[in-house]
Amino acid sequence: MHDGTPSGQAPAADVTERLGYRLKRTAAALRGAMDRALREYGMTVPQYACLELLDQRPGLSNAELARGTFVTRQSMNVVLRGLQDAGLITRPATTDRGRALPAHLTDEGHRRLAAARSAVYAIDQRMTDAVPERRLAELLADLDRMAAALEGMPARTVSAM
Repeated sequence: MHDGTPSGQAPAADVTERLGYRLKRTAAALRGAMDRALREYGMTVPQYACLELLDQRPGLSNAELARGTFVTRQSMNVVLRGLQDAGLITRPATTDRGRALPAHLTDEGHRRLAAARSAVYAIDQRMTDAVPERRLAELLADLDRMAAALEGMPARTVSAM
């Protein structure tokens, strides 16, 4: 009888000891901390991530923002509408190039992002400080390799990360 575990790998006696579980626990803790911090600025995590991306690369489309923030295009439509209604971004009603409506931060969007950024960066720093400095570069490389392995990237691409 096959128990669902890869050959050569014993089933975990405790699922909380599995790598995937621990990654999910860490991601959930990060999301919770960011949710709490961003509430003070009237923002959600996807809205904040969207503003960060638009600050770095103005004019991104809905699809590009969805990919960059790890949400669906439908969810990004809702995020963008909320940001637009709050006066944090602008998007044209129509565009000359296809269906993509490029988004840009408003002055208020820049101000709100700058205010929220320090809170989010402090959370990231708390998480980073939990890893001994001598191991941080190795951990980041390991995380990149794990993501690439799950995304089906070739091994040579993974080792270059």
